[in-house]
Amino acid sequence: MKTLFHLSTCSTCQRIIKELNPPADVNLQDIKTDPITMGQLEAMANLAGSYEALFSRRAMKFRSMGLHEKELGEEDFQKLIISEYTFLKRPVIVLGDKIFVGNSKKNVEAAKAALGN
Repeated sequence: MKTLFHLSTCSTCQRIIKELNPPADVNLQDIKTDPITMGQLEAMANLAGSYEALFSRRAMKFRSMGLHEKELGEEDFQKLIISEYTFLKRPVIVLGDKIFVGNSKKNVEAAKAALGN
């Protein structure tokens, strides 16, 4: 699987996509219009090591739902990401058995190298 999970309304995701210039064989999946499936999420969690690694604590709903005051486990992270696309740390780039989660400069550079750019 070669997929870049992003949000088309996110300027950071758009900047990173432009910077990466992914080849045609990389599927660009807008998680708002084409939600991630449980199978995709499980595959991402296996590569990332946990659901927590895929979870964004910076999402606006994190505080508004009072989640910052709760002790969350792996099952909670999984349910939250599936139920609300904003909880997925973006972008997530899956290239075979490699995964790149988030928008840190180091992560984007590693993804760029993996794509051969």
